[in-house]
Order: sequence, then structure tokens, then C-alpha cells
Amino acid sequence: MPSVGTKAGTNAIAAPTDDKRWRVVDATMRRHGYRPAALIEALHSVQESFGCLDEPGLQYVAASLGVPLSRVFGVATFYHYFSLKPQGDHTCVVCTGTACYIKESPALLRAIEAEFGIANGETTPDGSLSLLTARCLGTCGLAPAAVLDGDVAGRLQPAELLERLHQLVGAAKEVAAR
Repeated sequence: MPSVGTKAGTNAIAAPTDDKRWRVVDATMRRHGYRPAALIEALHSVQESFGCLDEPGLQYVAASLGVPLSRVFGVATFYHYFSLKPQGDHTCVVCTGTACYIKESPALLRAIEAEFGIANGETTPDGSLSLLTARCLGTCGLAPAAVLDGDVAGRLQPAELLERLHQLVGAAKEVAAR
């Protein structure tokens, strides 16, 4: 990690690397005046720029905003949206809220685990699919529901969900092969 030094007139420190994506993160923190209240916005910026919140990113945000690293880690692990590990090319978020649970969302998770060999919070070895769960998607009328690459799919049966996932992953592999 490069040396850490305070930028003149700000709380900002030198970015962990010379990666230009840190400029986006810096711009977000600067827009909020490097105030501790900008923590969630800064974490969103890091995750959108790098795909996850790794340790150097958490340390950088903590030092730039003058927030204890323990608080930054606490926020990063409290909110389900944030991820400390890189995600796959595609993401499937299965709702485990009460309505979805009663309508057999655990069967969806078992089917994905059996078909792709991944459990909640894991990514396939080829990096094509990540499986996550959410406490509630707020789509109880569509139970059981899942979010596939940002699109909500409801009243899912395991076979239908697996077919959709194979289409997502397969389409990405076809594009990559071209």
C-alpha cells in the first residue's frame, strides 16, 4: 500500500493504489465534505467502482472520513447490499422473508445449491453466478421471489428459476466465446 498522507486542506489521504476508480470515490467523499455522515455514500461509491468492499477500501474510507475502521466495518457488514467479496458476473438474490419462506423459498436455495454447487453468499468457481439471500424484497404478493441481475421474478418454482439462471449464465458465456 502506498504511503498515506493528508491532502492539503482536506481529511483525504492518498488512495490505496493509483487506480483511477479511486477518483470516483474521492469525488463522492469530497462532495460530502469528507464528513463522517458520508460513510454510506462513500461505501456505495467504493462498491460500485470496485465490485466489493475490500480491506484497503474500508481503511481508505475510514481514514478519509475520520471514522473508526470498526464503525466502517460495522456499517459494511450490517447492510445486506454491501459485499466484502467480489460478486460473480450474475447475481441471484432469493428472498427469505416470511411470505417467501412459507411459499418454499428454501426449495429455491436447495435447487441452486444442487445445480450450481454454491450456497448462500458464494460464487461459482468460474465467477459466473453469485447466490445471496435477502430478509425481504418487499414483493410478498409474488412469493416466492428472487432478484436476477436486478430484475424481480416472482411465483418461482425451482425448475423455472434454474432455467432462468442457466439462460443468464449461458448467454454470458456465449457472448464471451464470440
